[in-house]
Amino acid sequence: MHKTLLIALATTTMLVAPSHALDLKVAVQNLPATLDPGKDHSNTGSQIYYNAFDPLIEKDYSSAEVTFKPGIATEWKQIEPTVFEVKLRDGVKFHNGATVTAEDVVFSFERIINEATPEFGSVKKQFFNNFEKVEAVDAVTIRFTTFKPEPLFETLLNTSEGSIVPKAYIAGLSGDPAVVEPSDFDAFGLAPIGTGPYSIQNFQPGEGLTYVKFQDYWGDKAPLDTAELRRIPEMATRITALANGEVDLITNVPPDQLATIEANPNLKVEGAVTPLFHVVFFNTENPKLADKRIRQALSMAIDRNLLNEALWLGKAVVPSTHTYPQYGQLYMPELQTFEYNPEKARELLKEAGFEGQTVRYDTDPVYYTNGLLAAQAIKEMWAAVGVTMDLKVDPKWTGDDKDMESRNWSNPMYFADPAGSFGTMWSPTGARITGGSWKPNEAYTEMWERFRYSTDIETRKAAYAEIMAYVKEEAPFLVLYQPYESYGMSKSLEWKPLPGHIPYVLDFRAGAVAFND
Repeated sequence: MHKTLLIALATTTMLVAPSHALDLKVAVQNLPATLDPGKDHSNTGSQIYYNAFDPLIEKDYSSAEVTFKPGIATEWKQIEPTVFEVKLRDGVKFHNGATVTAEDVVFSFERIINEATPEFGSVKKQFFNNFEKVEAVDAVTIRFTTFKPEPLFETLLNTSEGSIVPKAYIAGLSGDPAVVEPSDFDAFGLAPIGTGPYSIQNFQPGEGLTYVKFQDYWGDKAPLDTAELRRIPEMATRITALANGEVDLITNVPPDQLATIEANPNLKVEGAVTPLFHVVFFNTENPKLADKRIRQALSMAIDRNLLNEALWLGKAVVPSTHTYPQYGQLYMPELQTFEYNPEKARELLKEAGFEGQTVRYDTDPVYYTNGLLAAQAIKEMWAAVGVTMDLKVDPKWTGDDKDMESRNWSNPMYFADPAGSFGTMWSPTGARITGGSWKPNEAYTEMWERFRYSTDIETRKAAYAEIMAYVKEEAPFLVLYQPYESYGMSKSLEWKPLPGHIPYVLDFRAGAVAFND
């Protein structure tokens, strides 16, 4: 155990770390190749940003219920149906010592809504497509103007993609220091700085990084002196490193390995159902899967409850539709979008004239917990209805390839609304539609617009029900389950995933982590 003091106080509401130095070592399954919250909405990036960056609006992450509170912005209000203003906190510092200005806030959003690089364009489509412009009214006031009334304004300003970054620092990273160039953003992704309680040091793309306590943080000070993350992709090696005391915490522990950790008197496990879906999606533009009856059949052939029992020991959640309890009033488990029906699957294949062609299924060997095991089980389930799977195991992402037929993926909840999960992937500007694997009809766009921009909850619910009915008919994807993600750790470490976060966040802020005797 890497620590200089093993004294901590714990209450039922908050973990209080000691005033002396603490060092934490973490082994993770994957790490990103670049770090910029405005460009990124990956699972690997989601682990990292919250410790080092701040959004304008914060929230209480100890609860799945959404309660917003001041962050870099101390107050915010709606001026007109399409105009919002925020007031900046005084004296917030970036990790290089520069003070956050209104110009930095404008820049942080303009780079996205003006699509400074293609990656920013992708984030714009999925998060800020309704944002028309951002302006500094004065030194502490920023005005946001949207194209349509924005029912999710607070929610969007709380996302990590809306984190505030330093304009002058980024401009000076390459080329002309007076001009922000695309190469500056590339450089920033390798040497990022934000305003959070930890700065990022020693970043080795895809391999490791170190958080260092930022002494000038505006809020509650970081409880750790340092937190070192390093990538150990092999599960057995991560467990060995934990057992040997080389690390204090490991991520992505599959259920069949929990007993091994729990048998060690010096170790323990924590876990939670993650607000993320593992999915199978189909390339509806590929001639082999163009007939929706074939896609329906492939979905109906998959026994998701059996996958849950076999791979997750029943700890995962198998949903009836694309919905999470975190959606609040928009949580709609009464909808029945997905079903297991192998007999009907065989009938649909026969109706479609399916003649036994192989269907390729792509998966990364380790990126998703149980991803490969699920693929191997699905191969047997498809075989049971007369479909031969060509299982392709490769770390290369193939989701946008024209010859891709089917593959696994994850669909996280980036914020607590269907627009923040279903929408980021399956809306008219979502990743899978812009990626070319599904082209819904014009009526679908009207459904989505009615859902996304209505300020009436019943109108939104009715529109979302229509969307789910269309998804059931077209079968562009199947939600498998919400995985139960587990973590192994030293018994002297007090940490667990908080229910208010998006998936995989490693929150090491004040109140979230401590050591004990």
